[in-house]
Amino acid sequence: MPERYLRQSALAHLGLESRAVDDPGDAGLVLCERAHLGKVGLRGDAGDKGFLDAVAKELGFALPLRPNTVAAGEDVTAFWLGPNEWLLAVIPYEGTPLAEDLDKALTGLHAGATVLTDSRTVIGVSGPAARDVLAKGCPLDLHPSAFPSGSCAQSLLAKADVLIYLHEDGGRFDLYVPRSYADYLWRWLEDAGAEYGVAVSGD
Repeated sequence: MPERYLRQSALAHLGLESRAVDDPGDAGLVLCERAHLGKVGLRGDAGDKGFLDAVAKELGFALPLRPNTVAAGEDVTAFWLGPNEWLLAVIPYEGTPLAEDLDKALTGLHAGATVLTDSRTVIGVSGPAARDVLAKGCPLDLHPSAFPSGSCAQSLLAKADVLIYLHEDGGRFDLYVPRSYADYLWRWLEDAGAEYGVAVSGD
């Protein structure tokens, strides 16, 4: 794993910081890279109370157990990915300490935590045209009645694998995308949003 000071975000080469604005004006689509989130993959038996209790003790909250739901604490957000799989988004950037703590807590159980921090990045999507732009390339029904605030789902966006998360405020989406697809997906979003106007924000 590279030293933290040597790391670059997946979209660093696009110079997004120099393009960021405080006020997006009348832009219908606002994009940003949320580059400084740690990420931990967690697997375990959702039917094992010992596993659930051990994880809840480390996180300070219970894992989400219903499909496409999210649970969160002060510094960690847990996304349901499957019956026995979750993604943990961690603030600050480094997810390694959490993964190590979870592994210790899960000793003796058929479970484990893996650091995924540098394997993917997060593209933030907001603005009044956000749903319309995402709908251009995503087969999911993103209407509020079908995809309410606080939902998450794995899907495709412009043929790229993504985890889509709609924040509790209902106005911001986060797209967790593999690092190798980040540049492609960013450029696709800019192109798809061009008719609405696109602005870049700091975060």
